[in-house]
Amino acid sequence: MTQDGMTRALADGHRLPLLGLGVWQVPDGPECVKAVRWALEAGYRHLDTAQAYRNEASVGTALRQSGIAREDVFITTKFFPGAPDPVSAAEQSLQRLGTGYVDLYLIHWPQGGPTWAWPGMERARELGYARSIGVSNFGADELAQLQTAAQVSPAVDQVNFNPFAYRKGLLAACQSSDIALEAYSPLGTGRHLSDPVVAAIAADVGRTPAQVLLRWSVQRGIPVITKSTHRDRIEENLRIFDVELPDEAMSRLDALDRTGGTSNAIETRIKWW
Repeated sequence: MTQDGMTRALADGHRLPLLGLGVWQVPDGPECVKAVRWALEAGYRHLDTAQAYRNEASVGTALRQSGIAREDVFITTKFFPGAPDPVSAAEQSLQRLGTGYVDLYLIHWPQGGPTWAWPGMERARELGYARSIGVSNFGADELAQLQTAAQVSPAVDQVNFNPFAYRKGLLAACQSSDIALEAYSPLGTGRHLSDPVVAAIAADVGRTPAQVLLRWSVQRGIPVITKSTHRDRIEENLRIFDVELPDEAMSRLDALDRTGGTSNAIETRIKWW
C-alpha cells in the first residue's frame, strides 16, 4: 500500500485504489451518471463496471462530465464470458466508455472453464486495451488451472468477500501466487448492516456498520468495491481511511465467517453460470 493506505500494489506494477464504486444493477442513464459523478466529486478514483451491467456508457459519460483527467481514475470492466472473444468485447467496451484503455479487465466468471478466454485477455493487454488483467469469481482450483496455462498471471481475483464470507483458503491461495484478492458485496447487499456484532463494533468506534465492514477489508490491504446510488452513503463509505479497528474487533468480525474458510469463490460446487 502507499503511505496514505489508499492503494494496493499489483504484481504487474500498477496500483489499485483500495475503495471503488461499483455500478452493478444500476440502470444505464441518469441514475448511473449521477452516482458516478457524486463518487468522483467525493474523492473516489476507482470505478467498477462490466459488460454484463450494460452501463459502461454512463460511467464514461460521468467521467467526462466530471472534468477529472482520465489518467487519474482507475476503471475496471469485465469480460462477459458468454461472448466469444475478449479482444473484440474489449474494443466495444472502450467505445462505450469513451476511453482508449481500461486499467483492469477481468473475466467475469469462469463460464466454459477457467482457461479458454485467457489468451484473449492476454492479447487485450498486449494491444493496450487493458493495463492489468485478472479474473472474478474464480476459486483456488480455477486459479491453479489458469496459472498452469497462462503466459501472464492474473493480477486480481474479484470475489464475494466480507466477514460473513471470509474465504481464508482463497485469500491464502491468492497471496501465495501474488494475486490481489478484491472484495465485492462487502455489505452482503445490505444484509450484514443489522448484524448485532457489526452494530456493536460500529458503536464502539463511532462509525456506521457500513464503514466497519468496509474497513475490515481495507485494513488488511484488500481492495473493496461498494455500491450505492445515494449521495450521502457514497460519501459516508469513503470515510474509512481515518479509523483503525482494534485487533479485538477484527477478530470478532473474522468469527462471523459462514464459509468455513473456503478456498471456493462460491459456497457450493454447483456451477451457477
